[in-house]
Amino acid sequence: MDTWKFYDITHREHVVCNPTSEDKLARLVGLLRLRAKAHVVDIACGKGEFLIRMAEAYGIRGIGIDISPFCIADAQRQLRVRASGAEVVYSHINGSDFRPEKPHSFALASCIGASWVFGGHAETLDALSGMAAPGGWVIVGEPYWLQKPSEEYLEASGQTRDLFGTHPGNVEAGELRGLELVHTFVSSKDDWDKYEGLQWYATAEYARCHPDDPDLPELLERVAKAKVVYLRWGRDTLGWAMYVFRTPSVAERHFERSK
Repeated sequence: MDTWKFYDITHREHVVCNPTSEDKLARLVGLLRLRAKAHVVDIACGKGEFLIRMAEAYGIRGIGIDISPFCIADAQRQLRVRASGAEVVYSHINGSDFRPEKPHSFALASCIGASWVFGGHAETLDALSGMAAPGGWVIVGEPYWLQKPSEEYLEASGQTRDLFGTHPGNVEAGELRGLELVHTFVSSKDDWDKYEGLQWYATAEYARCHPDDPDLPELLERVAKAKVVYLRWGRDTLGWAMYVFRTPSVAERHFERSK
């Protein structure tokens, strides 16, 4: 089954394709206080909700990058309906292939919930830091272990223990790169339950409406397995948060060099 078809079906009911809430996303947007026409980039933008909200709130100029053709189509539809005059462009490419015209040129660079694009959390921070201007925002969403994962969970989920770190470790990775943490938005169990539950619901609805889809057996098997893994182990083992960092200002960088 095509990977992006699978995620399109399982995430059809989602506004935000991560285990966070629309309220937390709204609070994040409210913190940013971006200038009009601020230039921002969102890597693995999903359905484009973050960029659209920033366009609605601040009139930013934005670039959204995603490898899923379904997500890009959804994002473009939402943009036409909600912010048709916004200077936002969505591009269907792999985020790791994106190259800004100039380094350190964006007021905000984000990759929320897709650090696999760059090969991990630390690598994502490196990539975004190279895009963000002095005093700009670097925003990532990343899982972390709530507790030591059991061998049964790792085997059932196909994950490895070193795939994720801890919540403090995610913060320290940014600080080691000279970034200042100014806020975190930590997902609750309710956020996780909604994220997972909407996938079960969307899959059931799709199966009811598309009983002849040849991909249906695989879709149902994968979602049923993921449901068991989440309920038996994942709900108490895996956390998730959005980490809001700022890069040093020009003055701060000059001060550090002069010490």
